[in-house]
Amino acid sequence: MPRAKRGKRGGGSAKGKNGGRGESGASDDELASEVLSHYSSASESASVLDEGSGEGVDEQTAQEETEDKLKQCIDNMMDKSAKTRLAALTSLRSAFSSRLLYDFLLERRLTVSDCLERSLKKGGGEEQAAAATLCALLCVQLGGGVEGEEGFKTLCPILGSILSDSCASLSARQSCARALGMCCYVSASDDIDDLLKCMGSLESVFVGSYPLADGSLPSVKAGAPALHSAALQAWALLLTLCPASRVNSMVTYHLPRLQACLDSSEVNFRIAVGETIALLYELGRDFDEEYEYEDCDALCESLKGLATDGNKHRAKNDRRKQRSIFREVLHYIESDEFSEEKIRFGVEVIYIDGWMRRRIYDAFKEVLESGISHHLQFNPLLRDIFGLGAPLILDASVKANKISRTERHLFNSAAFKARTKLRNKVRDKRADVM
Repeated sequence: MPRAKRGKRGGGSAKGKNGGRGESGASDDELASEVLSHYSSASESASVLDEGSGEGVDEQTAQEETEDKLKQCIDNMMDKSAKTRLAALTSLRSAFSSRLLYDFLLERRLTVSDCLERSLKKGGGEEQAAAATLCALLCVQLGGGVEGEEGFKTLCPILGSILSDSCASLSARQSCARALGMCCYVSASDDIDDLLKCMGSLESVFVGSYPLADGSLPSVKAGAPALHSAALQAWALLLTLCPASRVNSMVTYHLPRLQACLDSSEVNFRIAVGETIALLYELGRDFDEEYEYEDCDALCESLKGLATDGNKHRAKNDRRKQRSIFREVLHYIESDEFSEEKIRFGVEVIYIDGWMRRRIYDAFKEVLESGISHHLQFNPLLRDIFGLGAPLILDASVKANKISRTERHLFNSAAFKARTKLRNKVRDKRADVM
């Protein structure tokens, strides 16, 4: 593929001819179902060399039929009916998350961006939320090259405007928060001004849950904690891109305020806060091995309380989830040890061995949902971010000779850490110039 981001990238998908758009008399729901059925039946060997010419013809036919359906969905994004537009956005979301469509979208990116811009500006709350999610998926599809940056420059101001609009629906603002974080991470991570501007927009939202001057937590309206969680998690994602000179001041400012937010009555917000505290701690230790939070004892006491919370007024699943997360956070802060997680996809594995890596993986999983495995296998953007190299071209003999668990772990960890250090070093230099 011709795109690139963050160093060398490789891989690609089979490219079929674009079929002309035929007439469609199907309903919106039927169209969505047909697009999904084409994708679920398509071969997983998009980047695998096919020897059989008959199979190649069948795959090309399926590709052309799928592209026809996708073209119809793009046309429907401009329909006068809000129901038709929403159905088209939903269909495209499923398609974008489940397959790699770079070649198809490359020549249609401006049309799709224009349609998304229209939905964000003129659509209702549900349509705005769906369009914002599709903005994030479009950036993931196009990657961090010039094409992705074009879309980011167009859509970012609109996403930020809806996010800061207190009159907009909470679901739309929540989706815009996630989309702003993901789009900026993918497409503007090399521009410190854009990065800090996006972080500022997100911060202006979640500080609404920060303690007041007297130390008490503010009363927030129903639904606000979910919005604040989304904004905080998107901000934390972008924090992983910040140079050391910026991170130090952010850790100093936000850590004590986030500590106070551990007393929030909303479990999901508390969890987002706890994970962000662990991330701040990890970044602090990355830049200073002797880093120690001045109010660490009180913080650990709060974390212990949440890690052993048996409050019967909370739902059983909420208590279990909270205890699990806060045990991990407490263990990391006290011992500087992270409970490693193994993620399998195809014949490959990545290891989540730190809070920064977890935040990045969780952000992509939230956007791609069940399609995360496919994108880890074939999307050069994700493979670059997680240090996986070019997409694998496998045959039976390669599958039979898998590399060892230790080799995979060492390679993934070394590649990810090397990339992170290089990125921070480069950005520190840029920050110094500025």
